Amino acid sequence: MGVAISDWRLARAVSELGQLGVVSGTGIDNLLVRRLQDGDPGGHTRRALAAFPLQDWAQKAVADYWLPEGRAPGQPYKRVPLPSLKNQRPSWELAILGSFAEVWLAKEGHSGTVGLNLLTKLQMHTLPPLYGAMLAGVDYVIMGAGIPRDIPGVLDAFAAGQPGRFKLDVRGGTEDTHITLDPADFGGAGLELRRPRFLPIITSHVLAQTLARKATGSVEGFVIEAPTAGGHNAPPRGQASFDELGQPVYGERDLADLEQMRALGLPFWLAGGSGSPQALAAALEQGASGIQVGTLFAYCQDSGLRSDLRGEVLERVRRGEAQVFTDPLASPTGFPFKVVQLPDTLANPAVYQERTRICDIGYLREAYQDAASGKVGLRCAAEPVDQYLAKGGSLEATVGRKCLCNALMADAGYAQIQRGGEVEQPLLTSGDDLLNMQRWPNGYTARDVVEYLLGTSAPAGQV
Repeated sequence: MGVAISDWRLARAVSELGQLGVVSGTGIDNLLVRRLQDGDPGGHTRRALAAFPLQDWAQKAVADYWLPEGRAPGQPYKRVPLPSLKNQRPSWELAILGSFAEVWLAKEGHSGTVGLNLLTKLQMHTLPPLYGAMLAGVDYVIMGAGIPRDIPGVLDAFAAGQPGRFKLDVRGGTEDTHITLDPADFGGAGLELRRPRFLPIITSHVLAQTLARKATGSVEGFVIEAPTAGGHNAPPRGQASFDELGQPVYGERDLADLEQMRALGLPFWLAGGSGSPQALAAALEQGASGIQVGTLFAYCQDSGLRSDLRGEVLERVRRGEAQVFTDPLASPTGFPFKVVQLPDTLANPAVYQERTRICDIGYLREAYQDAASGKVGLRCAAEPVDQYLAKGGSLEATVGRKCLCNALMADAGYAQIQRGGEVEQPLLTSGDDLLNMQRWPNGYTARDVVEYLLGTSAPAGQV
């Protein structure tokens, strides 16, 4: 549940109930500055920034972005400068601040545990949220959408006040390229921090075995995600095949062997289609420590999802009209991406075709090496087609690609207004469990979800 859906309010509500509340670190720099530009309702962001160790740095962000009365009608958000391979500083500073604020607010006023979720694919945007979250005392780090082999070593390094290094995947690259964040460059020279526990999200027991043996530091457990989960799914193993709707077909090879998982001796949690007390009981019987649940929490009133989208989806579910499509093309990463079919979103081909392609957030850009010059650059398959082709990309790779960065910001109510007044439209993602939520009314809470999963109550409104 990235980009402000699993925000500090939801994470705190879940954590206060004795479970692990998780904040998303995806898009955290833009989330910070957009909240400030919307006036910072309640003063929560500024309150969190007042606790940041380097006040001159934190207050500069407030001075640069806070609009006490919020934006004027039709006024675009001031953008976060896109980081480059040579200059990450402005974006990274804001990401550290944003991640610190999100975790600090999630942990404020109670002693429960809070985790941070990141996508491994967002390689240019991984190190700063990790460091900011650790400054705020985050308890767990959870990462999927790739192989986060370097992350345990990064956590070890940051905990010791040392530079953390992350390998950058470079398409066509001939030499290893790394990204480094040195705490000394951000006011943290020699500062020792508590190391959070690390839980990679995996789909295969083979990957779990590899990470347990060959990661750069300790792994404390795993989240095993089935292809029914929302967001990005791992591609099916073996030869790709598609159903009559064009969705990738998954089989037994795409499910982790739980006997092999138990043999590792590390705790694991099951995710994807696990949002029921029956699924929790089954997971425990199979040796899991519990379950990870996303979709049920995404539509509760404590999440950051726009209330109009929440209401429309739940009404469609009750009428039996909801659809979730596993889109093999939507994500610029090339990973299948679950999309809720709504007419006024980018799931509608007509809305998608009307949008002017732009890459002004850039989280999903990939690094590539130019064959002629040998230089390493950044590109995104959802950016303007001519720009992508000029960077050596193929036309085929641009077909059907959607700007998830702008769309997911819009899901949480932070839609950018582009030139000419074009407003970015949302694109919702949910797990297949969405179709089983007929008895969940609009307005249910995170407490309702936790009590339902623990078997202490029925879904809110259920007879």
